[in-house]
Amino acid sequence: MKTIVVMRHASAEQSAPTDFERRLTDRGLADAEEAGRWLAARGLAPDAALVSAAARTLQTWESVAEGAGWDLEAQPDEALYDAGPESALDLVRLTPEEVGTLVVVGHNPTVGHLAQLLDDGQGDEDAGNEMALGFPTAALTVLEHDGRWADLEEASARVVAFHVGRGPEA
Repeated sequence: MKTIVVMRHASAEQSAPTDFERRLTDRGLADAEEAGRWLAARGLAPDAALVSAAARTLQTWESVAEGAGWDLEAQPDEALYDAGPESALDLVRLTPEEVGTLVVVGHNPTVGHLAQLLDDGQGDEDAGNEMALGFPTAALTVLEHDGRWADLEEASARVVAFHVGRGPEA
């Protein structure tokens, strides 16, 4: 059984010298940390983290890991920054088989579409419905796949949970 957590970065500042350099707001840091606590409370501990190389996604991962108490270095990937859902899926398929749980932190609309693309409709109905209503900042979907990473296809994973990280107001 493989578990994949697909997450959108937390709330970021509106401007920076480049879009790639946008950093998280105080609220974004708090929301990502809360998302990490939520994941850890459910017993999730990733073996790998595939994270867009943009500043806001790397900060999201760092805050999620801090909130969860994980000591795992992310794998920054520049291709994930501007990947579409199919390209992001291709990157996930490259995950080594020894990885049981993978966290992917990226950007919308890609990550929201990736989660919906993977959903086989056989998982948690409420979570699937919440996910379909939108994928706001710090949103994440937990999916399970019976098979190899290389065999991950459209509609081949079950939605187990959906959560939007919301920490205390900063």
